[in-house]
Amino acid sequence: MSSIDLESISEATSGAIGAVLSTTILYPLDTCKAKYQAEVRSHGQQKYRKLSDVLWEAVSTGQIVSLYQGLGTKNLQSFIAQFVYFYGYSYFKRLYQVKYGTKSIGTKANLILAASAGACTAIITQPLDTASSRMQTSAFGRSKGLWAMLTEGSWSEAFDGLGVSLLLTSNPAIQYTVFDQLKQKLLDGKLKRAGNRTSPESLSAFSAFLLGAISKSIATVLTYPAIRCKVMIQAADSIDDDTKENKKKPRKTLTGVLDAIWKQEGLLGFFKGLDAQILKTVLSSALLLMIKEKIANTTWVLILAARSYLVVTQGRLKGSVKK
Repeated sequence: MSSIDLESISEATSGAIGAVLSTTILYPLDTCKAKYQAEVRSHGQQKYRKLSDVLWEAVSTGQIVSLYQGLGTKNLQSFIAQFVYFYGYSYFKRLYQVKYGTKSIGTKANLILAASAGACTAIITQPLDTASSRMQTSAFGRSKGLWAMLTEGSWSEAFDGLGVSLLLTSNPAIQYTVFDQLKQKLLDGKLKRAGNRTSPESLSAFSAFLLGAISKSIATVLTYPAIRCKVMIQAADSIDDDTKENKKKPRKTLTGVLDAIWKQEGLLGFFKGLDAQILKTVLSSALLLMIKEKIANTTWVLILAARSYLVVTQGRLKGSVKK
């Protein structure tokens, strides 16, 4: 069982490191995207008419560094989230294999395992996710620290958007379903062109990346209204709202956010910022998986070395105690 745990930890650590690096690289884009998504105003009254307006605001006000506001919290959330997800998925997968005595896992079972790991991740990391979203959407130069964000409201407010986060665990399920369908059609086409073959061909690296990007984009489009609602629920209040009212503002709800988007921006408002979301999501997924694959072997070697060191040290301690 220890070897199983070590493999799960290695997988989780590699994924977590990949998540931190990809998050850091793409963080300015993520900040611009979040602030653009969080604003809901009638046409002609928007502060940000397009995504580049957010970047220009940071440049023109000398707040370029503020594009990284909340990076530490976001990296902490990304590291924990990816570690929990990869560890949970790997652990659930091994439990499934042991229970049913098989190494292969069907598509449906795989999706259930992934959704279960995603749900555990969402629940555990929701307070950090909420805090990082509020930091990103705060006015440039006015972002508060992690502790201030977590303690300025009730503890339940730290879990704002949890329901939507759980709903969004369907995103990977949609992605993998679309990927499998596209992959099967592509392989079937190759088999027909190549004639009768008993063994199916595998996808090339480029084809796999392309299908992955397409399937992720489709999943993002289908779930994007929920993604934007989640950002708006977790977003920090604007400076205008703070100066107008000193009394405690009512908590944002999913129905309230949906109503605001519909009244202020109409149907297309549910897809505001979709292009930036797809760009960020595809790049982030590609970077994460690339980094994870590059460091996976090194991580495994380091974990084995650490285990060997602990075993040797423990043996020496036991020997000294007996003497």
